[in-house]
Amino acid sequence: MAETTTDTARPKGFRSAEHGWPALHRIPHPPHRLPFLGDVLGAGRSTPVQDSLRYARRLGPIFRRRAFGKEFVFVWGAGLVADLADESRFAKHVGLGIANLRPVAGDGLFTAYNHEPNWQLAHDVLAPGFSREAMAGYHPMMLDVAERLTGHWDRALAAGRTVDVPGDMTKLTLETIARTGFGHDFGSFDRARPHPFVRAMVGTLTHAQRLNTVPAPLVPLLLRGAGRRNAADIAHLNRTVDGLVEARRAGGGGAGDLLDRMLDTAHPVTGERLSPQNVRRQVITFLVAGHETTSGALSFALHYLALHPEAADRARAEVDRVWGPSAAPAYDQVARLRYVRRVLDESLRLWPTAPAFAREAREDTELAGVHPMRRGAWALVLTPMLHRDPEVWGPDAERFDPDRFDARAVRSRPPHVFKPFGTGARACIGRQFALHEATLVLGLLLRRYELRPDPAYRLRVTERLTLMPEGLRLRLERRAPGPRVPAREAGAGPAGGNTPSG
Repeated sequence: MAETTTDTARPKGFRSAEHGWPALHRIPHPPHRLPFLGDVLGAGRSTPVQDSLRYARRLGPIFRRRAFGKEFVFVWGAGLVADLADESRFAKHVGLGIANLRPVAGDGLFTAYNHEPNWQLAHDVLAPGFSREAMAGYHPMMLDVAERLTGHWDRALAAGRTVDVPGDMTKLTLETIARTGFGHDFGSFDRARPHPFVRAMVGTLTHAQRLNTVPAPLVPLLLRGAGRRNAADIAHLNRTVDGLVEARRAGGGGAGDLLDRMLDTAHPVTGERLSPQNVRRQVITFLVAGHETTSGALSFALHYLALHPEAADRARAEVDRVWGPSAAPAYDQVARLRYVRRVLDESLRLWPTAPAFAREAREDTELAGVHPMRRGAWALVLTPMLHRDPEVWGPDAERFDPDRFDARAVRSRPPHVFKPFGTGARACIGRQFALHEATLVLGLLLRRYELRPDPAYRLRVTERLTLMPEGLRLRLERRAPGPRVPAREAGAGPAGGNTPSG
């Protein structure tokens, strides 16, 4: 039976956004509000992030939206976000879709409330699992999974088929986190359909998103069938993880991966260990968060590389220069792909796959000295719009240009303007893992293939708490060995054209 978790664990002093903003009337909102329903005209139930981007462009760096009697404050102006990043005054807020995932992830690293002790315990126990030494140990397994992907793509190329980019990136990243973190093989590339774990995971994410669009009193009536399916999906995730843990215990341990740390490592100071329930929740958190966002980042990056052949040529030249003809790059060679990393960062700028994070006031304060906030009041940082703030990124912020992440350009920008992994103490613990994996995979694919887009395709973004290109397929051509263009230092040459981003 699926576990249930309510919001009763919220700390004392929590207030809704509406009651925590004394001068809420000074924050603009969309026109044509409807009683009770709020700002629903022109909005779609399946695209709340993209709807909010449209409102943001119209209303400015801080605005509010009302839905079913609840008011939500959105922030994207760089100065306002920098203030929210002040850890002494603001903390992570678990709300909206994240709280809707607590029935499956409970007090896991991503979904825990700040006051829940299991978050700090798990963080301290697992942090060494993302050290440089640990990452070097994961690298051969990442290469092995990437070989499965290229084998799959070689077969598609030989048959004259296009490749399903989001579907294949999801297979890749699920297998990578399962292998490196938990010694498990889902056999994703041997399946014609997504693994049942993936279907259950997508079901829970989609259900959590839908809960944001339905008034709470009507959920039992309108989503009764969806609620039963969600409970079945959660039960499947739990069974899968329980079986994985039982197999590890029966096998007498693994190779010191994340699961071994969860089962066997005591806190370095208190000596406390993770409970069996907490182990399950952390495993689910890593399997879901550890592959869902990375697969989206890779998919968007491949879309832009196919759309911008000049950027792809520069990236290939760098791969040829840095990796040479060796069959498998060494761990240290991945970080040397600086232009490839810029491509990834620029893709994450335009479409951060975790598109928002919420911050709440620790005590009564004023946001940027202008907007009073009471303790517990919170705001949602709209990351894709922060990454498009014209005062930071210029009037061409919609344009794909990896040279925005040239070292000199990065140093010229203020802090807290690029936040694809959240901020502060609760930022993504697996950031370096994801960046290493994604950079490695992009390098391997660029070295092997030419990427050809469908001329009729226009970028569509699907939302299920994370963002993903919808219906993205590419045609492949096998690349001849050796560089196609003169190898240039990363950062030299034009930025990749003036083509709009999507």
